[in-house]
Amino acid sequence: MSGGALAVLGWDEGRAAAFAPHADSGLVPARVTAELRGAYEIAASAGALTASLAGRLRHVAGPGELPVVGDWVAVQARPAEGSASIHAVLPRRTRVTRRAPGDHATPLQVLAANVDIVLIATSLNGDLNPRRLERYLAVAWESGARPAVLLTKADLARDPVEVAIAEAAVAEVAAGVPVLVVSALTGDGLDGLRALVGSTGTVVVLGSSGVGKSTLVNALVGEQRLATTAIREDDARGRHMTTHRQLVPLPGGGAFIDTPGLRELAPWDDGAGLWSAFADVEAYAAGCRFTDCGHDREPGCAVAVAVAAGELGADRLAGWRKLAREERHVTLEQDAVARREERRRWAIIGKAGSARAAARRGEWGR
Repeated sequence: MSGGALAVLGWDEGRAAAFAPHADSGLVPARVTAELRGAYEIAASAGALTASLAGRLRHVAGPGELPVVGDWVAVQARPAEGSASIHAVLPRRTRVTRRAPGDHATPLQVLAANVDIVLIATSLNGDLNPRRLERYLAVAWESGARPAVLLTKADLARDPVEVAIAEAAVAEVAAGVPVLVVSALTGDGLDGLRALVGSTGTVVVLGSSGVGKSTLVNALVGEQRLATTAIREDDARGRHMTTHRQLVPLPGGGAFIDTPGLRELAPWDDGAGLWSAFADVEAYAAGCRFTDCGHDREPGCAVAVAVAAGELGADRLAGWRKLAREERHVTLEQDAVARREERRRWAIIGKAGSARAAARRGEWGR
């Protein structure tokens, strides 16, 4: 892959400036295109390589700091062997994160990095769920990228009224967010999607299993690049054919990051995504008597008044309350994670200091 091809994947002057300190060490830039068990696939000027983590990076990286798909990294390339070692991760412009499902010691999970647009895919065959869409929007907004909603499998919605109702339901939840109706089977809406990506943009596609994410990527690429499967007819759900995140370059420039279906999705950050996803609730909240109003029977609550007057849906307020409770829980959890990470860092520093002291004692004893 030539340097020009790296530019198609998003390499620019800003990233070149961030990489400059690593160039003096003989490293070269690359982009992570897939994350596998214990290894990475990367795109470098020398072509596609399989990379592993350098020892120092593996041991000093904090939560969420190890490479993920979409990251730009500094690597020592060995083209003759088809391999490389990753020594550093360049600063991320955006990152899509969630609270990792289950009870993990490090609950932060980075799904993708350096994306320009977060596409939230939901199909027109029964998958549309406004409450789930609120969660995806919160994650998209807090990433720093621009969100957009894809209503997929338009070929299955034979009634135009059905499509109009779905678009209206999405517009109510995702005010001001672009909504595209597409069909990978017929090609409807794909030109608008390509225009949204542009020639150097990177898009990550999020959604549950069976909404047609991989099929959509295949249609844009023009070949069967990713494995797909039919959904179950009884509940319109699919199974996880995509087993890992993968960056796929598009023929006209730009790239799509396909992801496995997400069964659990909880925002992880400072609450900015929550405010953006519930801008209507926040607008009414500005009129509450108390700045820390929880919108739950407090006196002078402007949000409660809006719900009673029918200006704000009760389901929207219920969705806000649920995510707000989760956000408060994550804030407390982040504090605990930060304390654990600080102890880990000091343990590493202490071990290194002890090793140096022992080496000095050995030299002095001779």
